[in-house]
Amino acid sequence: MSLNKVQLIGFLGDDVKLHHFDGGGVIGRFSLATNETYIKKENNEKVTDTEWHNIVVRNKQAETLEKYIKKGDQIYVEGKIKTRKWQDKDGVDKYSTEIHVFNFTFLSTKSNGAENQPKPQQQQAYNKAGDEFLNSKNEDDDLDLPF
Repeated sequence: MSLNKVQLIGFLGDDVKLHHFDGGGVIGRFSLATNETYIKKENNEKVTDTEWHNIVVRNKQAETLEKYIKKGDQIYVEGKIKTRKWQDKDGVDKYSTEIHVFNFTFLSTKSNGAENQPKPQQQQAYNKAGDEFLNSKNEDDDLDLPF
């Protein structure tokens, strides 16, 4: 048995960039920052380490994310790790590790809102299997975990 599953809560490092294909497919890409904060024992200095993740979403999910979130917004994503390999123009092997998302939840959304923007008191989750939005009340802090 094996398992390839990633769960991240982080902040968008850039707006979602969409790429449309001739056959109608769409891929969205953005970077996601996750932070780890700790105190150094030697001098009680607070240290924050940031890890950057390359996020990939497809089709309706990509369009939904592009519509509702922007740089700086917080999101929860679930997906799997995929590593791509290619050769540059000099024939050197290059690698890129990506998180291919299959589920997400908005933890904050664009403030310059469209009419159909999710209400602040609601948490929006997108489930690829059902291809539908699931609304659930969020009565606690904005940082509630979606699971």
